Amino acid sequence: MSPSGPTSVASLDGDIMPVGEVMIPATDEGLIRGDGVFEVIRVYDGLPYAFDAHLARMNRSAANLRLPVDLEAIRADANRLLAHVNSNPAHPDHDLLRIIVTRGGRRLLMTEQLPDHPDRMRLMSVTYAPTRILDGIKSLSYGANMLASRLAREQGFDEALLVTPHGRVLEAPTSSIFWVSGGELLTPPLDDHILASITRALVLEVAGAREQACTLEDLYAADEVFLASTTREVEPVAAVDDHSFDGPTPVSDRAREAALHSIRAELGAVGPV
Repeated sequence: MSPSGPTSVASLDGDIMPVGEVMIPATDEGLIRGDGVFEVIRVYDGLPYAFDAHLARMNRSAANLRLPVDLEAIRADANRLLAHVNSNPAHPDHDLLRIIVTRGGRRLLMTEQLPDHPDRMRLMSVTYAPTRILDGIKSLSYGANMLASRLAREQGFDEALLVTPHGRVLEAPTSSIFWVSGGELLTPPLDDHILASITRALVLEVAGAREQACTLEDLYAADEVFLASTTREVEPVAAVDDHSFDGPTPVSDRAREAALHSIRAELGAVGPV
């Protein structure tokens, strides 16, 4: 379901309201130019996972954009919004918390349901050149990523795989990519100008993965491939272009279980944000 679904609730500068009632001036450069930052946080049983890590990344993104951001106000907004949906049976589905800060100075937080994903993704490689000046910034300027996804879906695939003009595999538009070669779990390095994903860092920590540059040929020859992100957690890949991965996924399965175990352990040790 889309963020505008009936269970979604928003906080705009601290005021809680249905998402459909949120109004932001058309002059806000967050809308006009995509000038702002955002984070999407997974919510498990009412608790946001890795909230502090997401806020820290938002703070870095905002600093790199020279965008003022009030982290304590965002924290207070998140507490109020999640307390509201957790206590209201009319809003049972709030699997994600999206946080947006615009150049116009608006703080927008809203709950969302998880998007539908197939059990195993089919990826199409799309040529993509990262914008170096936006390295390390999770900005609102996601037009290129979303277009890559649409191009892949037009060809019957589930998602895009971003690959440089020189053939280096980067990531999916909203996910990190991992592959298994000779029993070893690998992922492209941050030096290749990919996003420092929270879930990517978790998989690196708990599953013993390491960074290594990757070409399409490397990926085609892999034993297993999976995507990792806030919304997907760990999701196996069934195909990249015309190369299929039909075998068992023992390394991917272990990575997923290790990540979920770590998530459960962290959430069991913390309370409200």
